Amino acid sequence: MKKIIALFIAFASFSCTQAQKTAFSPVALNEKLLATNDSQIAFKDVLKKHKGKTVVIEVWASWCGDCVKAMPKVKEVQANHPNVDYVFISMDKTADKWKAGIEKHEIKGDHYMANDQMKGVFGKAIDLDWIPRYIIIDKKGKIVRYRAIETDFAAIDETLKSLK
Repeated sequence: MKKIIALFIAFASFSCTQAQKTAFSPVALNEKLLATNDSQIAFKDVLKKHKGKTVVIEVWASWCGDCVKAMPKVKEVQANHPNVDYVFISMDKTADKWKAGIEKHEIKGDHYMANDQMKGVFGKAIDLDWIPRYIIIDKKGKIVRYRAIETDFAAIDETLKSLK
């Protein structure tokens, strides 16, 4: 019986962490991110800049092989959905490496960096367990896809088509 209860608790915990969220937590919204001009901006203010637009957020890092491998697909999504805003949030350890990654991979969009990487406050607040990670927000500001990864580009494309 104890094994069944433990299994149920483990399953329930895993299921809850994988759940589709429709809004960001206050902790995530209030967390500061580094902008490319070296200023700090609250995540909620990043979102306000894109109010009324469909937004794709990519959480990535220049050191992440899967992130780099997915860049051509990201550029394809951008080409197929030019009316969508793209926000990139880096989990790099230094601003120099982050900015060099933006330049090297010619990433177009708004760029920010978490101040404390994947396991920090922002990463925990968005349930970050893998990068690249894609989050899609509709024009009303609702999260419509909370957890997509580099193998989910067909689903990302379909979601964006449905939001036109």
